[in-house]
Amino acid sequence: MDPVAALEEIAFLLERDRASAYKSKAFRKAADAIRGLERDELAARAADGRLRRTAGVGDSTFAVIEQALAGGVPERLAALRAEAGLSPEGSVAGLRAELRGDLHSHTEWSDGTTSLAVMAKAAEAQGLEYLAITDHSPSLRVANGLSAERLAEQQELIEVVQAGLPKLRLLAGIEVDILLDGALDQTPEMLGRLDVVVGSVHSKLRMERAEMTGRMLRAIADPQLNVLGHCTGRLVEGARGTRPQSEFDAEAVFAACAEHHVAVEINSRPERQDPPDELIAIALDAGCLFSIDSDAHAPGHLSFLELGAARAEANGVPADRIITTWPVERLLDWASGRG
Repeated sequence: MDPVAALEEIAFLLERDRASAYKSKAFRKAADAIRGLERDELAARAADGRLRRTAGVGDSTFAVIEQALAGGVPERLAALRAEAGLSPEGSVAGLRAELRGDLHSHTEWSDGTTSLAVMAKAAEAQGLEYLAITDHSPSLRVANGLSAERLAEQQELIEVVQAGLPKLRLLAGIEVDILLDGALDQTPEMLGRLDVVVGSVHSKLRMERAEMTGRMLRAIADPQLNVLGHCTGRLVEGARGTRPQSEFDAEAVFAACAEHHVAVEINSRPERQDPPDELIAIALDAGCLFSIDSDAHAPGHLSFLELGAARAEANGVPADRIITTWPVERLLDWASGRG
């Protein structure tokens, strides 16, 4: 087995299981340390002790490299595959197989764990045709939100990374905070330069129902908004604990989404599972479009799309109402208001 591939798959599966970011980063660091070395050279370094002295290679990662060089699947990888029930390269079926893209992902520019390039390559390896980079906006300081200047710099980097991606289309985007008054937390000029805008409520989640409804309706009416992200803000499990869903007039909010051509996100993160099933049903009856997104903060989180697709399928959401099943040009025409 290729040692670099083994190290990267271990990192991917650790991220999928939401293990400590330090663990997955250690395996990615080791993969970077040996990347570019021919197999014979790597084997020689492992045999004479040089590999153990290589920066970025520790005892656990050395064992993985050594076992991969021996021709088998490293023990750590075999165990993780067994726990997951599949490998990242495993075949997909059902609605997940119809998903072409993901419109919600984060990188180390805000609160993600890896570089934009690493996220892009992982999305390409997952068979996605497009990925929107949607780091946070300025007011979310705890997540290192991007100012207009930093967002412009990121757009330039996206163009650079795109040049090395033969199968994946990178989209410039943002997860923009919906402020207390319903305004979007970025300049209109910058929002107008982006391919896709996801808007989410991150603050004052326990606002009174009428105030929260008005806040969301004002954001949905903004012509720059494309996707309403994790609409209730709830947490149902995980390291951050649980959090009840925000209260708002779902019928009014989803009717507005349908009227203004704003897709309702089905957030695939296991701890969110947002919207709840009963709200998916209301949005479906209102005529809404949907976007199944991973909200990935690490490459392994891209596999959460399987969970979002399963929830959409269970709730009877038709594939043609899910914008992330669309070809990228149709998606971009819709997002720009042309389609």
